[in-house]
Amino acid sequence: MKFTMTLPDQSAEMSVNDLLEQEWLVPRKVRHFIRTRKGILINGEVSPFHALVHPGDQITVMIEDGDYPKRNILLGDKRLVDVLYEDQHLIIVNKPQGMKTHPNQPDEQGTLLNHLVAYLAPDFQPHVVHRLDKETSGAILFAKNPFVLPILGRLLEQKQIYRRYQAIVHGSIKQDLTINKKIGRDRHDRKKRRIDPKGGKPAITHVTVAKHLTNQTAVFCQLDTGRTHQIRVHLASIGHPLVGDPLYSKHPNGRLMLHAYELHLLHPFTNKEIAVQALPGLW
Repeated sequence: MKFTMTLPDQSAEMSVNDLLEQEWLVPRKVRHFIRTRKGILINGEVSPFHALVHPGDQITVMIEDGDYPKRNILLGDKRLVDVLYEDQHLIIVNKPQGMKTHPNQPDEQGTLLNHLVAYLAPDFQPHVVHRLDKETSGAILFAKNPFVLPILGRLLEQKQIYRRYQAIVHGSIKQDLTINKKIGRDRHDRKKRRIDPKGGKPAITHVTVAKHLTNQTAVFCQLDTGRTHQIRVHLASIGHPLVGDPLYSKHPNGRLMLHAYELHLLHPFTNKEIAVQALPGLW
């Protein structure tokens, strides 16, 4: 497999080795393989690892199948993949409500990852960058190759992937607010999470009121952190559980009213903005 990227204008001058190690997070073993077979080209010319790269340089990296371990994932149905954005390195799709993001067992089928494997075969294999709960719909990002996966993971950790959710909650939320409460596991139910001020992990959710409905409120939620069930636990903790929530609402009728509506990021290789909306939303 061969990847060719043009370094953006904002790039700093650095060595090939620093580019691979520090900017593109290529593992040491893979860097060794690339160096041994002279698998780096700068502007079409084979380059040593000590050579310098500059903004505007065209960098070609040659990867072989054995460089990264390949997983066996059962093929799904490519017709179930709703693509919002796609290029050589990443793909953003609109996940339906009621579909799991990925299998938990090797023989499991019917998840979004299974369907993506079928859609991208035989040239690419998708890799999970983040996940959505089975009950949640909307925009979700996958890497199309293991080369870009750690870079997208770093963007996620550094909060450089913007995600905004639509939600409908029980009751009336009068004004915008930020919920800053630690979340931990529920000791009595392994499926659930709970507010845990002492042992939980930090979690911050920004809530913006969109409109008031009959006995309900439509809100946008933006995450500073990505804890499991974060929006669901936080909103339930202030007395406004999500409509249709089977775990945190006392009246879970209908579907869970949570939708990953927007996803924005700067492309890790071009530095150009990618912005998608997963339509239709909840309102």
